[in-house]
Amino acid sequence: MSDNHLTVPAGAQNSQHKLAKPIVRQVTLEDITSSLKLGILDFVKTPVIGLTFGAFFVVGGVLVTLLSFWVDMSYISYPLACGFLLLGPYAALGLYEVSRRLQAGETPRMSGLFTLMWEQRRGEIAWMAFVVIFIQFLWMFKVHLLLALFLGMQGYGTFLQFAQTIFETSDGLLFLLAGHLVGAFFAMLLFAVSVVSFPMLLDTEVDFVTAMITSFKVVTGSPVIMVGWGLLITAILMASMIPMFVGLLVTLPVLGHTTWHLYKRVVSFEGK
Repeated sequence: MSDNHLTVPAGAQNSQHKLAKPIVRQVTLEDITSSLKLGILDFVKTPVIGLTFGAFFVVGGVLVTLLSFWVDMSYISYPLACGFLLLGPYAALGLYEVSRRLQAGETPRMSGLFTLMWEQRRGEIAWMAFVVIFIQFLWMFKVHLLLALFLGMQGYGTFLQFAQTIFETSDGLLFLLAGHLVGAFFAMLLFAVSVVSFPMLLDTEVDFVTAMITSFKVVTGSPVIMVGWGLLITAILMASMIPMFVGLLVTLPVLGHTTWHLYKRVVSFEGK
């Protein structure tokens, strides 16, 4: 089987889904645990591919952190690194495709995955990626605004000086609290509109607005389970960033595969 065949987006192979109305069913704890098990199994079956995508985030996380120090803005290294992870749903397109091909009994190939991702630079997935990047810009703007409100944008010679201001002053503690609360809002907003939208756009021929609405319905239709899943993802990613983002080598590909399987379990289409 040639690479050209493998790189055909699933949506092109499933045109019967076009214009079909998405149907969202309630998410159960069993859906989460089963999807996670399948995600781990997909990673075990294709470890090289998973580690390659995970390495992208390890290297990227280290680079954006070093960049903040290089431009003497070390105080934004933490939110910048967290914001970088917001690009995960788009970068995980290749992982979704790996899981799709494994489900179809095909053998994923690395070259075909990168070709697929490049082909998505135009179209609905590109618009969805723009939404993610826009939210990331709002995330960073929020950081600067809160710094100005609570700390007056005063200069810091070193990261240690900034950390001392944060943890040893009342204004710093208020900034830390407000920053995490507002950051949690943006993270949950992004989670709600993207948790199944990227795999859905890869799998079907729908517009990105429909995909976001469907994703939002998945979360609001099962708020306790999905918010809990979102919090668990956050905890896993935060732990994976220590030390030097190395844990992302494994956790990100596993979560990417898991997202595909969760989407397939909870979203169906009329007539299917």
